[in-house]
Amino acid sequence: MWQNKDMKEERIEKAVALFKEGFNCSQAVVAAFADQYGFTTEQALRMSASFGGGIGRMRETCGAACGLFMLAGLETGATEGSNQAGKAANYALVQELAEIFKQRNGALKCADLLGLSKKEPVVSTPEARTNQYYAKRPCVKMVEEAARIWCEYLEKQGK
Repeated sequence: MWQNKDMKEERIEKAVALFKEGFNCSQAVVAAFADQYGFTTEQALRMSASFGGGIGRMRETCGAACGLFMLAGLETGATEGSNQAGKAANYALVQELAEIFKQRNGALKCADLLGLSKKEPVVSTPEARTNQYYAKRPCVKMVEEAARIWCEYLEKQGK
């Protein structure tokens, strides 16, 4: 898949650029790889739209990690309900990716990554993307790491 390291870095940079354009963390990760799975950018943005902000801005599982897991499903997800081995292989991959993400970033949960207290109310309105937003949030790094982890996985698979 990667004819050179620059192609890998281009995918990672594409994910970061999409996030900086205003797309949520999940959208940025999934859309950066959409063409590899036969999706348009618009389709990728729509399918991953609900997972930003820790799934619907509820601060649960990090949206960048959710995007990573969506890519795992596109790569290894079972397409027959009776395929127990396929389901198990996909779940094992998701667990492996989650562990790598946690090791590199310290947590998998959005609220923990953002250092938010459990007492803060859930708000559906996204924050404006200002310099202050980027300075106080590690989201760009999460997007970059999720895309990097996916590139590393594909590289390991020889894709």
